[in-house]
Amino acid sequence: MTFDLTPTAAQHDLAKRAHEFASECIRPVAGHYDRAQEFPWPVLEEAARRGFYSPLFYRDLIGDPTGLSLPMFMEELFWGCAGIGLAIVMPALALAAIGRAATPAQMLRWAPECFGSPGDLKLAALAISEPEGGSDVRNLRTRAVRDGDDWIIDGHKMWIGNGGIADVHVVNAVVDEDLGHRGQALFVVPGGSPGLELVRKLDKLGCRASHTAELKFNAVRVPMENLLGGVERLEESLARKREARGNGRPGSVTLGTFEQTRPMVAAQALGIARAAVEYMSGYASRREAFGAPIIDNQAIAFPIADLATSIDAARLLTWRASWMAANGVRFERGEGSMAKLAASEVAVRATEQAIQTLGGWGYITDHPVEKWYRDAKLYTIFEGTSEIQRVVISHALGAALDRPPLHVDLEPSGGSLSKLFGRGTVFRGRVADAALNARDRVPVPVLNFASRVLRPPR
Repeated sequence: MTFDLTPTAAQHDLAKRAHEFASECIRPVAGHYDRAQEFPWPVLEEAARRGFYSPLFYRDLIGDPTGLSLPMFMEELFWGCAGIGLAIVMPALALAAIGRAATPAQMLRWAPECFGSPGDLKLAALAISEPEGGSDVRNLRTRAVRDGDDWIIDGHKMWIGNGGIADVHVVNAVVDEDLGHRGQALFVVPGGSPGLELVRKLDKLGCRASHTAELKFNAVRVPMENLLGGVERLEESLARKREARGNGRPGSVTLGTFEQTRPMVAAQALGIARAAVEYMSGYASRREAFGAPIIDNQAIAFPIADLATSIDAARLLTWRASWMAANGVRFERGEGSMAKLAASEVAVRATEQAIQTLGGWGYITDHPVEKWYRDAKLYTIFEGTSEIQRVVISHALGAALDRPPLHVDLEPSGGSLSKLFGRGTVFRGRVADAALNARDRVPVPVLNFASRVLRPPR
């Protein structure tokens, strides 16, 4: 087993550039876009200029075999501002869905339309949630009916990032009534399609720089080639699901997309939590009361220490889930939901504590902590509420009751030599015992060599 948290040179440079971008371009304007609820087009232009707004950029990060590049980038970006961060990365959610479902030709066709290029930016939206369903993707009521060489989509979507203003909408809809939630498919609906109605832009508590909308699809007609994966793959998938009906396992491209994106969302929440802890720590070190900095008071210092510990624990959960997603290890025990639950909950606790630490100053807009508090609450709701994450985790634990932990259950690496001669093996133990028993008869240089072999690395 390898365990190395040292970033590669590319990861180190990525995190540094993302932090500089957040510090120089996002934080100075975050308050304005939050108050005005305006879409931050100039910041997106700068993100595109710096290479952070491109399909190839996100596909490259997703392809990192360590899985760590994407959460590192997300944490730094959302340390700057969650609302602006969502505006920048929202097309990546649609891109992730396209990447899971599309043919190579469809990927080449639609991926560039999700982002555009500097000076000609485009937007993409992933339209999943519905007013009646929320986190329950099995309660999907949007329908797609085949009509010759076209599909006709009718339905109602809610809480859609970039909805109605996007150039590309990736929409899930039921195509087989008998299969219900298992009979879903994903479609690309271009912006401006007849029947695509932007009902309203939603007035939100936080993350107000991002555009979130209510949409209706009124007999929206899309051509057959806009069915992601193609009709042959869809028919094969539906046939398999009909055969497997009753085995209790969900079979949805949408659910698979959530599995991949939950660690990404967890990293976003970590950025907010870290910003709050850093800010309140600095404030508590400067603010004096009763003749000393308030951080000398355990009532202030201990909650900050607990929060810092929880943030690091949530980060490790997030990195583990990201590594699993990158290496095709299934979330059999709810690992993706664990990361999202831990990160979102600590973000709310950290921002609330930041307000409490600043007292009256934390409650007004002179300091950013009240904004971070409003932003953080979103993360216990979207991409599955905290309650849904607990349901997923508890069900997964029940299903894996008789199985060992992940580090024991995974297919081992290293081969037979590692099994025979690796640290902790019977052979090495017996050799060490024999060397100790013979220490009076073995030359000192031989003992020193054996000691060097067995000692832990420095």
